[in-house]
Amino acid sequence: MGPPVIAPVAVVGPTATGKTALGVELALALGGEVVNADAMQLYRGMDIGTAKATVEERRGVPHHLLDVLDVTETASVAAYQKQARATIEAILDAGRVPVIVGGSGLYVQAIVDDLRFPGTDPVVRSDLEEQARVQGAAALHRRLAMLDPKAADTILPTDTRRIVRALEVIAVTGEPFSANLPTPGPPRYGTVMVGVDRAVAELDERVERRVEHMFDAGLVDEVRRLERHGLRHGRTASRALGYRQVLDALAGDGDLKAAARETVVATRRFVRRQRSWFRRDDRITWFDGGAEDPVGAVLAHLDP
Repeated sequence: MGPPVIAPVAVVGPTATGKTALGVELALALGGEVVNADAMQLYRGMDIGTAKATVEERRGVPHHLLDVLDVTETASVAAYQKQARATIEAILDAGRVPVIVGGSGLYVQAIVDDLRFPGTDPVVRSDLEEQARVQGAAALHRRLAMLDPKAADTILPTDTRRIVRALEVIAVTGEPFSANLPTPGPPRYGTVMVGVDRAVAELDERVERRVEHMFDAGLVDEVRRLERHGLRHGRTASRALGYRQVLDALAGDGDLKAAARETVVATRRFVRRQRSWFRRDDRITWFDGGAEDPVGAVLAHLDP
């Protein structure tokens, strides 16, 4: 069974729902290639903690935009947008189906929507970062809510980096940050948006098992190895779930069991944010990752 036309398929949704395996199965069925849309899987060496598909799990399906950054580099949505769109267009030109897989909402949006990236001003940004350090992110979020309520509604009061960026754009352009947020229309390339989720209790249990497996599989050793390559100083990579908790434990009391528990809590919190982000997009058709045959259900949706 194949799609009626060659168009990308985006498999999105919260962590630990089964997107990776589903994406591979769809690529095999459709004659496709996977395009990564998980910000942390861009990093070389961050394998265990990001649940990156192993070579065996990829089952011969070409995967793109994995392992393209060193842990000391800062991930850029603007750079990702350029690379991902070029990759997707090359796959389409080859007569194959791009299967976009990932839970980083902004990265998916950068592909399918007309997301613009205003310029930066290092001086303005540095000043705002210092204000955030002294006053706290919540104070800057309250300022953002006064200047641009629409943007504030989409950014968590604890997300210092995005708050600073929004205020920087306002200062540099004189326009609301939200003016750069696209109004969702038909997805670029005719992309079919597929969401994967599971019941809350089931997903909470899967998260716990996943974190336990990661620690058993050598996450701590992976963090130690990456720390020697500058992980602790990477602005993006060092904040990844699991890695941050292990780094904190290694720099503190060394309680790795506590680090694992904290990773479970942080991941569950992240899952709820992902669900909230993607559920706002009514272009997504949702499927139960715990159903008997989610692959068949998605294929039927693509080729009714």
